[in-house]
Amino acid sequence: MGHGRDFPAPRTAPPFDPELDVVLRALNKESREPITPENLGARQRRDASARPRPTAGELRGDGRFEVAELCVPGPPGGPDVTLVSARPAGLDGPLPLLYYMHGGAMVMGNAWSVLPRILREWVLPLGMAVLSVEYRLAPRVRYPEPLEDCYAGLVWAAGHAAELGIDADRIVIGGKSAGGGLAAALALLARDRGGPGVMGQLLLCPMLDDRGSTFSSRQMSGLGVWDLTSHETVWKALLGDRYGAEDLPPYAAPSRAADLSGLPPAYIEVGSAEMFRDEDTAYAQAIWQAGGRAELHVWPGAYHGFDGMAPKAALSRDARDARTRWLRRLLAQAGG
Repeated sequence: MGHGRDFPAPRTAPPFDPELDVVLRALNKESREPITPENLGARQRRDASARPRPTAGELRGDGRFEVAELCVPGPPGGPDVTLVSARPAGLDGPLPLLYYMHGGAMVMGNAWSVLPRILREWVLPLGMAVLSVEYRLAPRVRYPEPLEDCYAGLVWAAGHAAELGIDADRIVIGGKSAGGGLAAALALLARDRGGPGVMGQLLLCPMLDDRGSTFSSRQMSGLGVWDLTSHETVWKALLGDRYGAEDLPPYAAPSRAADLSGLPPAYIEVGSAEMFRDEDTAYAQAIWQAGGRAELHVWPGAYHGFDGMAPKAALSRDARDARTRWLRRLLAQAGG
């Protein structure tokens, strides 16, 4: 990596959960191939074809949900931002809002494909609305454009709460992997700009640190589904010449933040057997040290994105239950 700390090569690593290990071993070689600058374009095309976008009609689920695609003003000088809006049909507002950023390492993914799971797991059981953000992807754009897309959408949503039927005082921001990193950065940005109030941040295996210098980043590289080669490729795609810079802003890589005070309560989860383990647990500890609230779950034997790859595994079910319980408690505390 060039700028990371030189840890001794670990001789052992936490074992994978047996159910998850079966799924991991069944993956074909292509699925576990690292992302490199040379194959990034092909990986993006393959992801787009393998991750079809459900239509608004398909997401409505036989009338159970109201779904709309919204085109809202983007950041200054930038294009408009697409938000995919969904809520339980016939449920009177104002509803709490989950403002969600999809995963995909900042270079892949889309706002539509994550919605079936969100509708099933949170929107319907908890009576929430959701806005899923279609932010621009690297390397077509660099930091800060994707984050500014997310911020512009959040500002618009909070300012149009009445017409959306949402409660501007009950907005939870969240995301998974790259989306979790964006959610953490968005919480910092909203705090520092005096932007919309956020009542919680749901950070699922968030991608927080560009440096690849933690012990777990070396310990787990090449053992799961994400390694240091992929890590370096996507961060360089996002940051360009700013990759590894000492003065990189915390909004680009939240692990760089020196001040985590004044943030909304956080739910942070990560696997014990993935590269992001140490940066994510350190982020939770830094929130506690700053006097904040964070609930941390380290799922034993879990690799990155385990619940999406092995949704029926007992560990995946436990993780989904824990997230839902946290959201339910958070909403109850806010009178939702």
